[in-house]
Formats: sequence, structure tokens, C-alpha cells
Amino acid sequence: MMLLEMAASALGDRVAVGPREGGLTYQQLFERSSAAAARFRAAPGDRVVLCDESSPAVPVALFGSAWAGMPYVPLNYRLPDADLQSLAERSAPAVAIGDEAGTARLHPVDGIDPVERETFLSAVAAGDETLDANDWSMEPDDIAVLLFTSGTTGAPKSAVLRHRHLVSYILGSVEFMGAGEDEATIVSVPPYHIAGVSAILSSVYAGRRIVTLPHFDPDHWIDLVEQEGVTHAMVVPTMLSRIVEALDRRGGEPLLGLRALSYGGGKMPLPVIRRALDLFPITSFVNAYGLTETSSTISLLGPDDHRLAQYSDDPAEQQRLASVGQPLPGIEVSIRDDEGNELPPGTVGEVFVRGEQVSGEYLEKGSQ
Repeated sequence: MMLLEMAASALGDRVAVGPREGGLTYQQLFERSSAAAARFRAAPGDRVVLCDESSPAVPVALFGSAWAGMPYVPLNYRLPDADLQSLAERSAPAVAIGDEAGTARLHPVDGIDPVERETFLSAVAAGDETLDANDWSMEPDDIAVLLFTSGTTGAPKSAVLRHRHLVSYILGSVEFMGAGEDEATIVSVPPYHIAGVSAILSSVYAGRRIVTLPHFDPDHWIDLVEQEGVTHAMVVPTMLSRIVEALDRRGGEPLLGLRALSYGGGKMPLPVIRRALDLFPITSFVNAYGLTETSSTISLLGPDDHRLAQYSDDPAEQQRLASVGQPLPGIEVSIRDDEGNELPPGTVGEVFVRGEQVSGEYLEKGSQ
């Protein structure tokens, strides 16, 4: 909540979420988060579940849950009903925000109080019940977010991200009020992904307007970037591949408005990033590598490395496009063998990471 309070105090009249005309200002986001917190505390349960796509309800629910002192639990709405309901059961008792389909799927779950998104947004806009501006916990070890993650095998575990983990990541990587009033970021990754959480927190702290795209479609993404003057974006490799294909279908004209594009969440095919560098000639590209358990990014391959690799004839410099760059300040990384011994450069091993933003804690099993 400190991040939103700072933004609302400094940039209250600036649009935070939505279109340039008629979107929510930072002050309105602050007020609606207060109303959401009051609603969450009055509801049965001690968590806030989200079963919805990216929408203006997401930041309100995220900050409202923090204000209420209740963990925020975004669920993967793409799961089959049985799997989704199983995760909801593990999150109960809780109030749940979702679209019509999402809330209908959660109705059978005991201990879940589903509220449709539009009903929720209308209620917090009315602001009949709010909380005092100082009525939130400042305890850094309170749980902020629970994200279900299973890797490639096994039942999902709920990764515990405490307020100190997320705030440490933001303070270490984002400049407060660093965005100009004309800047906007498009959020097209799903809310249940750590990138969806960090995109909202970093945009709010920087003062950058958030434009949401509920269903990713490459043509809709391109159109929205142009229509809304989007300057910043984050995508996963499959998204960028489809955006590149869509731009080529449109004649291969470069997209010039985007100032910065970060990507992560998987290995980027070299032909895709090389073509993207051509299609976004003035865009600063960043490969952001991180994990759910590390509160998002722990290392970056920056814009200069991307452009150097693009124009260099040196195979070693070209190969940097396959790298995830260097650790962020405050992050320690080492590569070790199965016995935990550090390995020399160029050796395959397991990644060990340490820093204030690193959790590595699961609700079911404690610290790993």
C-alpha cells in the first residue's frame, strides 16, 4: 500500500488505469482500493481470490487486499473446473472476484463468496464504505500474494510473497515517478503470472498509465498499442512470435511508438528476437529473467546488448541474444553442481539465487 499511497500523493490527478480519457486516476485508484478493502474485511473469509482476466478490477483487488491485510490469490482461470475448484478450496474461506464465467465456476466451492467483476467495480466506485487512510498494516512480513506454481510436475504449491519481497523488488528496479505523463504500459500477461503482479506494482510506482488487454491477440495488441499511445510492454516469447508474424502479415512496417519492450517467461527463439529488433527499430529491448519465488526479475539483458548483437559481425556478441544478462543490484547468483559446489564459467549446473526479493517459501512446505 505504501507504493500506491506515494503515487496517489504525488500524482493524484494522473490517469493510472484505462484509456487516456476517462480512465481511473491515481487518487481514484487509491479511493477505490479503500472501498475494496472495506468490502473485503466485511466479507467472510481471510483471503481475496481473483478468477479473472486482466481488467481494471485487478489493481483495485490487489491494492484493496493489501489495505485489508488479506493475501491476494489470483487463480489460473484456464485450468479445468476440477483443478480450478481444488485451488479455490485450498484458498477458502475467501471472497472471490471474477467475470461471469469465473464466478459461476467458483459457486460450488464451500467457503468461497463469489462477486462478479462489474458488481465489484460498481460497489467500490460508489464508495459507501471505506477505510481510514492509515488503517493498514506496515508489517513487512505479512503475506501479500499467494501464487500457485507447480513447475512441470507435481501438485501446485502456493508460493508465498511477503510485502518485503515485492517492495524490495520495486525499490531496487523502479524509479519513483520515473515515467512521463505520456507514458503507458500494456498489460497482456494474465493476472495469475508473477509478471502480471509486478507489472501493476512497477507501473504504479513509476507513475505509468496501465492499459489492460484481457484476451491476447497479436492484431488487437498492435492496434491497442497504436490507439492508446502505449510506450512500454512486457510479453512472453510466444506472444512476441505472434506479434512479429502479425506485423509481417501487415507488410512489415515498423512499429515506432513503443519505447521499451521486455520479454521473459521462457526461452526466446533467436529468429524471433532478431526479426523483432528489425520491426521495432527504436525500441529498447530487455530480456527479464526471473521466477515466481523471486518476486519477478533477477537478471536483465539490456538494450545495448540487444542492439550490439543485432549489428555485430562477431559471433560471440551475436550469441548474447541467447543470454539472460546480468543480475540486478542486490541479487547474488551462482551456478552449482548437485552437491552445492560452485562451478566454473561455461559449466552447466543449477542456479542458486539470494537477495531481499527472494522468497523460496511455500505455504504447504515452508522454506525450500
